[in-house]
Amino acid sequence: MTKDVIALTPKMPDPWAVLAGLLSGGPDKLVNTAGEGAVVQLCDEQGRPLVSVEAPLLVQVEGEAERLLGATPPRVPFWWTEARATTGVPDAERLAGTFAARLADLAGGTAWPPEAARSLGVVRSDGVSVAPTPAAAQPAVDVLTPNVAVVIMDRPVVAMTAWLSDAFRASAAAERGLQVVTPPGTLLSPAVLANMPEWPSRWVVQDEREGYYDGLSGAVLRWQEGMFATVVAEDATEEDPRTPVAASYKEVAETAERQLAITFRTIHPADDRLVLGGALETVWRELTGEPPAGWGTAEPANLPWSPGRLTDVAFARAPEPTWFVVVGSPERPGLATVRISRTKAGVEETVTLALGYGAGEEPPLDALPRTAEALVTRHRLQSMLVQLRKARRDLLVPPRFEGPGVPLAFVLGSEEVRAMPDDRARRTPLAEQPVRLGPKARPAYYYPLPGDPSDLSGWAVFERLMGHLKGS
Repeated sequence: MTKDVIALTPKMPDPWAVLAGLLSGGPDKLVNTAGEGAVVQLCDEQGRPLVSVEAPLLVQVEGEAERLLGATPPRVPFWWTEARATTGVPDAERLAGTFAARLADLAGGTAWPPEAARSLGVVRSDGVSVAPTPAAAQPAVDVLTPNVAVVIMDRPVVAMTAWLSDAFRASAAAERGLQVVTPPGTLLSPAVLANMPEWPSRWVVQDEREGYYDGLSGAVLRWQEGMFATVVAEDATEEDPRTPVAASYKEVAETAERQLAITFRTIHPADDRLVLGGALETVWRELTGEPPAGWGTAEPANLPWSPGRLTDVAFARAPEPTWFVVVGSPERPGLATVRISRTKAGVEETVTLALGYGAGEEPPLDALPRTAEALVTRHRLQSMLVQLRKARRDLLVPPRFEGPGVPLAFVLGSEEVRAMPDDRARRTPLAEQPVRLGPKARPAYYYPLPGDPSDLSGWAVFERLMGHLKGS
């Protein structure tokens, strides 16, 4: 399986250190660039890449190496340099490991995983063959077919790295699905889950008993017609095309851990003085007592939290939409994805936030109405949905069944309330009446919902509320 190797160093690898690392395959190996110079590739005599190295990234956020690698990095700030071996080359993994080992040795850091980066000697790779272009032209892609691009990852956490983000974009542009293949112990970052396209894209998990299965649905998979596709059960019919579910996916243990999930949308008038990220910071402070720790356009989130810098990036990319990942401190697990887009109504922020709580920790449910009030009065909230679910405190997604969240509250902003006829927003068929937010002349409403993670009937209540608000 493909191996990513990462050097974590307290100082930026200088050009001589990078050159020494690139010569890990011997002086006859060629050097090429890709990704507008952001990726350097160690190539064979024919110019085909053996190892692709991404530009070093300065990480200024505590806990990212621990969260994504389970590694102990130097103190922040530190430099994160990734090398990815090309699939199908016997010595490419050793070559990547030697590159990272040399880099760490010269820059005074460590390499991950330790077992892949123990040798500083030259790796002989004469006469090897590598993945042909166009697969090799995209460093993250290991297999390319007319239907899908396949990325093979052997990491503890599949993160939304810059490479994986590029693979998502390239696959979408080519109208292909993206399938990520991992060993059974790998977890998925919520940031990847938020960006996973629909079929035929999927998370493919290797399994000793079934071969492969979908990490999000449990459906047993086989490689067929140029992609991983579901296996049809023997007793399936045209009316009931059922798919067997992997036994590993159904091995679920009861947990007392919880996640508080909040999805909301705000729309601001387009203005040169607009600062984005304020709504997310408000929610984070109200629910945790502190601001977010860091943000970035990929994982690891490498920049200290700064709404001003986030706004600068979004405006520089406008009118194209911009996606960000935002993380909390290691003491209070939190992760949000933010999508900024320019619409006819203005500048729209769509935020999905999750906060994790352990067995002895209580989610701050009593702070939710106050949080909603702040969003309504200060950040032009359009709508917000709050859910509670039984799931991992660290927010990572396992290749096992996790129950869905249940709705805890719904909030409707003042503009949406004003657009409704009569008194529909205030007079609902629910047993518990909504709480008015904001000024009486321009009210918004907070709708409390059952929110019991063990009782999915709360969704029926939510659907009844939605039907009423839509007038159906």
